[in-house]
Amino acid sequence: MMLQDRDSHKSDAAGATPTRVLVIDDDRKLCRLIKTYLEPLGYDVSAVHTGPEGVEKATAETWQAVILDVMLPGMDGFEVLKQIRHKSSVPVLMLTARGDESDRIVGLEIGADDYLPKTFSTRELLARLRAVTRRASMAAPRESEGVEPELVVGKLRVNSASRTAVFDDKPLVLTPVEFDLLASLARARGRVKTREHLLEEIRDRNYEVFDRSIDVHISALRRKLGDDPKEPRFIRTVRAAGYLLINPDTGQF
Repeated sequence: MMLQDRDSHKSDAAGATPTRVLVIDDDRKLCRLIKTYLEPLGYDVSAVHTGPEGVEKATAETWQAVILDVMLPGMDGFEVLKQIRHKSSVPVLMLTARGDESDRIVGLEIGADDYLPKTFSTRELLARLRAVTRRASMAAPRESEGVEPELVVGKLRVNSASRTAVFDDKPLVLTPVEFDLLASLARARGRVKTREHLLEEIRDRNYEVFDRSIDVHISALRRKLGDDPKEPRFIRTVRAAGYLLINPDTGQF
């Protein structure tokens, strides 16, 4: 259920191109509430109510964000997310009925960008939605800014201008959060990045003290690099410090 904030219904998007958001949820009342709340704020909201419909709609059209429920008829949200990720890196904000940590971790491992328990406030929904779309919008390079040189670590190349990463001449399919995390590690040039620094750089919200999402995203990156999680060669964990990206061929950056 969505909780309404008194002062959150203020539009700051007059004259702007609407941000297209797809809601995949079988709770039709919640979908209507989200639509009613977001559209005056500059969002163009569409909704579908089954898993298969969600996959088709999400991959057939262009969206700036997808709000995806875990419990869906026809196909659960995790499977929907897997199929979306085969074709698209659109930011996905997952909804969990109970806010269980296990659901959140599974979603993040598959490629969700963020999550919300279903008893969320409108203010929190808006803040998290803005955060995931802001990160994705960085994919469009701005001519007024200098172009960062391509970052190269052995067979890994990270291009911040195009927001692409290639390993061993094969493109890596990364979520916006995973790309930001990999680029941050590559920019460190062999220096350890603490979890706190990584969270500050790649996310736009306050974190709980025991938030495990950074570890989940690191695990996902290791898998996509073909790394052995028991003996990682690319992203090394430095105990009581953080993470370090290295060149597996030399053991150094």
